[in-house]
Amino acid sequence: MKRILLAEDNANDVELTLAALQECHLANTVEVVHDGAEALDCLYHRGAYVNDKRDLPGVVLLDLKMPRVDGLEVLRQIKSDPILRRLPVVMLTSSREEKDLVRSYDLGVNAFVVKPVDFAQFVDAIRSVGVFWAIVNEPSPSKC
Repeated sequence: MKRILLAEDNANDVELTLAALQECHLANTVEVVHDGAEALDCLYHRGAYVNDKRDLPGVVLLDLKMPRVDGLEVLRQIKSDPILRRLPVVMLTSSREEKDLVRSYDLGVNAFVVKPVDFAQFVDAIRSVGVFWAIVNEPSPSKC
């Protein structure tokens, strides 16, 4: 099973997301990065990931507001790269701002999920995202 790349700078949200994915009994490995620059390094096999020869993740769960490089810039780089552009990206954010939603879709995001405050609702949202992208969705036949 392809791994899930979770780009999230908030430690509590990382813990909640991992707990929610575990409750869904998904067998996918989850790789956690803590900002947009680290997410790009992971995807491009550079910096701390220069020796990482694993295939691309099956899906990227991307927070919008992160330090160093924000989620929109990560999304822009992924979707403008011929090798990465088919990689599914789900914006997983607290933002309810219409401009963030519109900009994300303009840049090619595959889904935009607002993080619910309630844990049970959060688990349901993550379950839906995880099950769809990790199990139901048929990935691109190319290496992305």
